[in-house]
Amino acid sequence: MNPIVSIIMGSTSDLPVMEKAAQLLNELEIPFEINALSAHRTPAEVEEFAKNASGRGIKVIIAAAGMAAHLPGVIASMTTVPVIGVPINASLAGMDALLAIVQMPPGIPVATVGINGALNAGILAVQMLATGDNTLQQKLAVYKENLKKKIVQANEELAKVSYPFKTN
Repeated sequence: MNPIVSIIMGSTSDLPVMEKAAQLLNELEIPFEINALSAHRTPAEVEEFAKNASGRGIKVIIAAAGMAAHLPGVIASMTTVPVIGVPINASLAGMDALLAIVQMPPGIPVATVGINGALNAGILAVQMLATGDNTLQQKLAVYKENLKKKIVQANEELAKVSYPFKTN
């Protein structure tokens, strides 16, 4: 089994956030890999990864970084594979990472999700892959239908909660 999605994080301390993307990919049976690479501490390895990603069959890269958050943009600058950036709340409530990832120069796009938004990054990666895969489209439709069911169930449970001035 060869990976088609690569989850890259600047440090293993990002794993608690990035697990949500990994869990989704695993649930939908999409082969993926997880690695730690740093744009600042391992730049040669980042370059090797980015330049070889497409040739290894990687179709989408999810790259997480906090603080200066250069990793997603550096990767995007060296590959034609779509990159989804996940800003990590490592300092300044994650705003520094969000702004660093979303403010890319023309020609070097990074799709960016919300701070610590690894699950949305995973869903976006699946949506990108599903554009040419009917089976994956169906899995994604079932996943989204289950999200709807969770909200319906939550409202049924909330209806049972009683307060003297609650009207529903």
